[in-house]
Order: sequence, then structure tokens, then C-alpha cells
Amino acid sequence: MKFYCFHLMPYADLDLDYYKKYNSAWVTLPNSYYDPKKGHILYNRYLDELEYAEEVGFDGVCVNEHHSNAYGLMPIPGVMAGALARRTKRVKIAVLGRALPLINNPLTVAEEFAMIDVITAGRLVAGFVRGIGAEYHSWGVNPAESHDRFHEAHDLIVRGWNETGPFAFEGKYYHFNYVNVWPRPYQQPHPPIWVSTTSPSGAARVGSRGFVQATFLTGFDGTRAVFDAYRKGWRDAGRGDHVPLDRLAYAALVYTAPSAREARAGAEKLMWYVTANKIVSQFTYPPGYVPVKTAVDVIRGRINAVSHFGETPTVENAIKSGVMFAGTPDQVMAQIRAVYDYVGGFGHLLMMGQAGFLEHDETVLSIKTFAREVYPRLKEVFAAEAVA
Repeated sequence: MKFYCFHLMPYADLDLDYYKKYNSAWVTLPNSYYDPKKGHILYNRYLDELEYAEEVGFDGVCVNEHHSNAYGLMPIPGVMAGALARRTKRVKIAVLGRALPLINNPLTVAEEFAMIDVITAGRLVAGFVRGIGAEYHSWGVNPAESHDRFHEAHDLIVRGWNETGPFAFEGKYYHFNYVNVWPRPYQQPHPPIWVSTTSPSGAARVGSRGFVQATFLTGFDGTRAVFDAYRKGWRDAGRGDHVPLDRLAYAALVYTAPSAREARAGAEKLMWYVTANKIVSQFTYPPGYVPVKTAVDVIRGRINAVSHFGETPTVENAIKSGVMFAGTPDQVMAQIRAVYDYVGGFGHLLMMGQAGFLEHDETVLSIKTFAREVYPRLKEVFAAEAVA
């Protein structure tokens, strides 16, 4: 099993009284709430934390993309990946990922990722996502087109990496007379591709292509449904009956510390910052973004933006539902084992271990405790498989 330190890079200094005037920390929260001087300190602190993860032995570090919100301050994750490219020497740098349907020219992603891959001599993991519903409000993209735009952009990027240019590309959304990606990626034919989806239908398609399936905060039942669909898609595409574990990745909130008291305090801060960044359902599920049945469930209140944390967003419910691993090293080990066994195994664990209420020393404590007390035991228990 491989272990990645995943960072959201939130705006830790968010004035939580924002909710008295605005009902969402996404899309409509005025950017006057952001102080660039505080942001300067935070960005550099967060890069320090990811670099520390390499120092203590993590296999990789992860950055991601969000727009117009206080929850995650990486609208251009390639900037952070570029900063990490020179300051790290060993870890994989996973961009999980670029939201392809939001981009007018997908070839910019092909070039950006190729540059990072060349600088690092092949340490890039190329992550592609559809982007959450709120992004479509911020970027003015039709969410009903998101699936088609995603797959067309993805195919264009992969062809740009794989094929000798120039060649013409004529799609529904993207049109180029000369596709000729310079520089070419260091890893041939291209960097490993991870696709993030939390739906079984999406996972089946990812499985049919043989890419790595990454799912975020889907818990026991959601993760098993996604992974089972991926395995079916893999088999139906004629890839064989055995799906290597390194094709599957799971991301969960993680906080561990030497004592139960420290672990509980850190888990509370991790949990409550995530839920304090409120997002309303109309931003999470814009028309056309999800199937009609899902949209009906949202309208009737059967689904909400934090439903994956259990009936109410508490640490206990988050642990019970499998979206959080928190406690002492023994407790975290047992929690990971329970989800791993229930979903049929996975080859990558993404540790989402930082949120705005956590101070730097608290974040580092969890990273260090996980690396020294949990990581070695997990490596021993689970058969390690190399990342493709």
C-alpha cells in the first residue's frame, strides 16, 4: 500500500460569523473575507507541511483544484505542484486533480502536467476530475455538459501525450488544427492517470479504461459500490478477472496522535472546519450535474452536502461511516483495516489531515505519528504493490 499526504490548503483565518450574512462559503462569499497577507503565511506553511510529509517517509503528496471558496485555496494546483517539484526529491506529486470540463483549452493541462513531469524526472501523478457542482456556478459552465466535456478533454490530453504531432482534433467542444504538445512528458507514454469519481457509473467507465480510481469520503457502503463498479468495468473491458489493488485509492479524513486526548482534539478541529465551510444544496447539485433521481432526492431532503458524515456531522459519526480515521495509532490502524476489508482492499490511502482549525504543530504531529506509528504496520499487514 502507498500512502499520500493530501492537503486542502484552506483559508484558516475565515471569520465564521460569515454565516450570519451569507449561507455558503462557496461561490457567493465575498472575497473581501480573504486577507492576502495572511494567505502568504498560510501558503508557505502548507507547503512546509507537504515537504515534511516527504521527510518522514510518505510515498506521495497531493494537491487539488477548487474555485471561489474558503475551503481549498488551490484554483491552479499546478502552481503548488511546481513549487513542490523543486523542494522535494522522492515523493510522487499527485494533482488530484484538474477539473477538465471547466477548462476552455485542455492542452494547457497537457503542457502543464508534462512540464512538472519533466522537472521531477517522472514523479507526477496526473489526476483528472469533473469538479464539484459549485465549480460550475463559479466558472459559468453548463453542468449538463460536464460528462461529455470531461471525456473529450481527457481523450485529447492523452492523445496529445501519446501521439506524434502535429495532428488535427475535431470534437464536439474542442477543435484544433495543430495538436503538438511541447514538452513531452518524462514518463512514457504518459504519467499515471488517476480519475476521481464517487459514483458507480463513473467508476465503471474508469475501470474500463484501466486508470486508477480515486474516491473521496465515500465511507463503507459508498466506497464498496464505487470499487465494485470499477472492478466490473475492468472485467467487462476484457482486462481479466483480477484487479490489482494499485488501481484503487481511497481518501479519508485522518488525525492521529500518541494520546487519545490529543487525537480527539485534533479530530474535532479537522471535522468542524470541514463542516463550518458550509455549502448549500443548489450549489452542490446544480441542474444537470447529477441524474434526475439524485436531484429528486436532494429536493426531498434525502441527500445533503454533508450526508456522507452520517446523520449529523460529528467525529463519532464520521468514524462510524468510514469517512474519518481518528484516534491513537492502534485505533486508526483498526479503523483503516475495517474499511479496507469491507471494500475489498485498495492500494493507495490518501490522508486528508489538515483543516483550518488545526495549527501547524498539530498538523505536523498527526503526520509524524501516522508516518512512524501507523504507516510501518500498514505496510507490513497489507501487500504492497508498486504504483503503475
